[in-house]
Amino acid sequence: MVNTFSNIGVFILATLGILFLFAVLLRFMLQLARADFYNPLSQGIVKVTNPLLRPLRKVVPGLFGIDMASLVLALLVGWIMIMGSGLLAGVGVLNPLSALLWSLLGCLMTLIAILFVGMLISIVVSWVAPQSSHPALMLLRQLLEPLYGPVRKIIPPLGVIDISPIFIFILLTVADKLLLGIAESAQMPQMVYNLFWHVPF
Repeated sequence: MVNTFSNIGVFILATLGILFLFAVLLRFMLQLARADFYNPLSQGIVKVTNPLLRPLRKVVPGLFGIDMASLVLALLVGWIMIMGSGLLAGVGVLNPLSALLWSLLGCLMTLIAILFVGMLISIVVSWVAPQSSHPALMLLRQLLEPLYGPVRKIIPPLGVIDISPIFIFILLTVADKLLLGIAESAQMPQMVYNLFWHVPF
């Protein structure tokens, strides 16, 4: 019975934590891509993250146009997920510094997974409804453009066929595998690894 309640506690913490982490990372991507602030989804993300992000910005200023407060908040959310899950699972108090490193790796893996899935959705929609002006799809295109733009300069489209996503998928997969190797070297427990999102393939 105790194990059941522990598993439920970890599940609830992990679910709520990863959803909020998803919102924080999207907030970071919105700022980085200079996406439409008035898009309804952008406004929703801002409302969800502002209660914690606004106070944090008072002590963590931006750097070279990068929203450092969002990055710090993402690390803190991951760290709380890790430490809280350790306590709920009965593992005890994990090493805080190790947990911070695992949080960094987990946040990077989650960011890569968001980009990977976002690209898959974008490609499918480009075939099914290429002229769609749905706010979610418009925002997705804006978020992915900083990724597509530099690659297209090196690998231009072949007529109407844009092959840059193939190379981006390869780069994201390689980056995810490198992070997994670093996580193994950093002795990230499987329990911690499972808290975060990963490239689905």
